[in-house]
Amino acid sequence: METGLQRLATLPLSTRLLREMHAVILDGVRGRERQPGELRTTQNWIGPPGATIETASFVPPPPDQLPDLLADLERFVHDDPTLPPLMQAALLHYQFETIHPFLDGNGRLGRLLVVFFLVVRGRLPGPLLYLSPYFERRREQYYGALQGVRATGDLASWLAFFLEAVALQAADAVTRAERMMDLRERYRVLVRQGRRGAANQVVDLAFEHPVLTASLVENRLGITRPAAIAALRHLEEAGVLQVGPTGPRRQLRWRAQALLDVLTEEYG
Repeated sequence: METGLQRLATLPLSTRLLREMHAVILDGVRGRERQPGELRTTQNWIGPPGATIETASFVPPPPDQLPDLLADLERFVHDDPTLPPLMQAALLHYQFETIHPFLDGNGRLGRLLVVFFLVVRGRLPGPLLYLSPYFERRREQYYGALQGVRATGDLASWLAFFLEAVALQAADAVTRAERMMDLRERYRVLVRQGRRGAANQVVDLAFEHPVLTASLVENRLGITRPAAIAALRHLEEAGVLQVGPTGPRRQLRWRAQALLDVLTEEYG
């Protein structure tokens, strides 16, 4: 997501951008052997494990149609807006998932596409809307709503599902942001009482990197290694940080566990 938002400063929301993001998404994770960054050249299909093309729940368009379909997708992105942005984002996501232009990673990229589009349209200042948790919790309903458009043209059900996801996940983002701000202020007050200058800076750094090492603190704050360790130990004693499992080189790592809990807890 960060890479995509940086590229949008110089590259339009286009097939080229999607291919670049696809390569990033599949780098070192599931699907990395399935042509990262390349449009599929073979037929794929969607269904339960073991499904064949004859028993698949959905068969995307054949690969020779992808150039025209993706060109149409680009035109829809850049057309003069005649629809409310959220409705256009819903249709864009449906269109991309139906084209299914890659062998793997289409779901992950399609969810990022919603954020990129809303940023381009000026409706989001940054990556503040995460639809994946909602879609994952309601996976069968999500797939059913997409398939309903393909099979019977039931666009209303898909739009209702998508807009509810936006509303609930937007409220979720506000709740988490408020909890994180409250937590940061409590930590700042707590650390100021100890009059430790570097520890105050480490509190703010922890809200960028909830898992910290002495080398990270040393490099980011421009302080010595002993000063970094002292600040981390002070925050550990104050209950702000907890020592977690060691890293790959057995270096100590401190976790802002309360912050991680705010980020990962399921609400609603």
